[in-house]
Amino acid sequence: MSEKTFNELLNWRYATKKMDPAKPVAQDKVDAIIEAVRMAPTSSGTQPFELIVVTNKEVRADICKAASDQTPITDGSHLLVFAAWDNYTNERIDAVKQANLDLRGDIPLIHQYYDNLKAGYVPRDAEVNYAHAARQAYIALGFAMLAAADQGVDCTPMEGFDPAKVDEILSLKEKGLRSVVLLPLGYRDPTGDWLLPMPKVRKSVETMVSFVE
Repeated sequence: MSEKTFNELLNWRYATKKMDPAKPVAQDKVDAIIEAVRMAPTSSGTQPFELIVVTNKEVRADICKAASDQTPITDGSHLLVFAAWDNYTNERIDAVKQANLDLRGDIPLIHQYYDNLKAGYVPRDAEVNYAHAARQAYIALGFAMLAAADQGVDCTPMEGFDPAKVDEILSLKEKGLRSVVLLPLGYRDPTGDWLLPMPKVRKSVETMVSFVE
């Protein structure tokens, strides 16, 4: 765990453009990042996404081609693929309900809550439900990025890829999943990353934040 303060971690991390292929991320650090994803909050506790951890070099090379040849995918040692449910179904929500019942007991409120959720979600258009599930994956992405910084691991969130091609490479459609965002993990190459020496650019509090009192 890093000894940096939270704000120091925020300033240390950046969207690494060049990673050092000679420096793989240790498994215990990857495990800590995965655990942060697992523990991230999601709407109604549904966790409507899966995380695919890709280390296979050939598979990462194929995904790199589907992502405009962004080199962190192949120079890093691990690629996290966040894949959201393509839809909410009775079966998927029932599985969430059962997990709650198993750990919390047969509480009527749990039945009522998730039965209401099914009534509200399942009839909706699949694209609406996929978009909602994808937003939950982004919550976990944020946790993964902070956990990576805490572990001293660099990462680069990526939306610039062809989801249909990544779905095909990883056989996600057959699992009822759709790729949402990619997160390569590795270590920055100080000699080859043009972004590293640049100051971090963010809006000021005065520009970005308003207060209603």
